[in-house]
Amino acid sequence: MNIIAWIILGLLAGAIAKAIYPGSQGGGILATILLGIVGAFIGGTLYSLFATGTLQLTATSLSIPGLFIAVIGAIIAIFLWGLIARNTGA
Repeated sequence: MNIIAWIILGLLAGAIAKAIYPGSQGGGILATILLGIVGAFIGGTLYSLFATGTLQLTATSLSIPGLFIAVIGAIIAIFLWGLIARNTGA
C-alpha cells in the first residue's frame, strides 16, 4: 500500500476510533493519523491470527472491511495507551 493510502486510512480510522471511544484522547491530526496506522497493524495482525491461526504482522488495506478492522485496532490501541499512561503516571 502506498504512503497516501496509509495516511488516508490512518486519518479515517483514527478519527472514527477517537469519536467512538469515550473520554478525551487529545492529540492533533498527526497523532490521529499515527493512531489509525497503528490500529491498522493491530487489527490486521489480530484478524490474521483469528482467520489463519498464525501470528503475522500485517496491515489492513484501504477498503471498507479494512477500515472497520483498522478502527477496531485503533480502539484497542487507545485502550492500551490509556493503561500504559495511567500506570506510569504520565
